[in-house]
Amino acid sequence: MTQNPGNEERRQLLEQAKTIAVVGLSNKPERTSYMVTAEMQKRGYKIIPVNPVIAGETVLGEKAVSSLTEIEEPVDIVDVFRKSEDIMPVAEDALKMKHKPKAFWMQQGIANEEAAGKLREAGIMVIQDLCIKVDHALLKVGK
Repeated sequence: MTQNPGNEERRQLLEQAKTIAVVGLSNKPERTSYMVTAEMQKRGYKIIPVNPVIAGETVLGEKAVSSLTEIEEPVDIVDVFRKSEDIMPVAEDALKMKHKPKAFWMQQGIANEEAAGKLREAGIMVIQDLCIKVDHALLKVGK
């Protein structure tokens, strides 16, 4: 697997980021995606839920959209809670977004080299197989 950006690069990304689009965010509080996203929201990030099953509903106080391509505003990080084999369509949507995201973050246990390659070619930082919430704590991000 391709090496992730170093600790300092990831820390800077998390320090500078304001908005995180969360693909696969569940509206069920017992789900990992919900718990991780709620924690990131508490840290001051604006959250955009992306999940076609709950599009139009409100999760963590934010209205869910069905696809990354529906997002009009700039997004710093696309954080993905989907199986590795389901990553390519999400990566392709990220490449079609109105504003190119700074980073595409695949949560712990998720990696897709083909998608990562396409995203990197487009100048998007790729993080694979790491939990954004754990990284935020370990890297001592000032948020």
